[in-house]
Amino acid sequence: MTLSETETNKSYEIISVNERDKAARRLMDMGFTNGCPVYVSAIAPFGGAVLITLRGCSVALRRDAASLVTVKECR
Repeated sequence: MTLSETETNKSYEIISVNERDKAARRLMDMGFTNGCPVYVSAIAPFGGAVLITLRGCSVALRRDAASLVTVKECR
């Protein structure tokens, strides 16, 4: 699943970032790396942004950028 498909108030672990896209390089520079835990705080309605807490910082990603990050749910 990707970050754009996640649910709010749940923790996930990053599996991979689609490295073929230029935006993916920016995500990796911001700390979106394999094995990093993320927490989805909120999702804007109607296909808006996804609010994520990563490494102690809150980051809002557009849905197209969030779809580049593959995650699995932490249990």
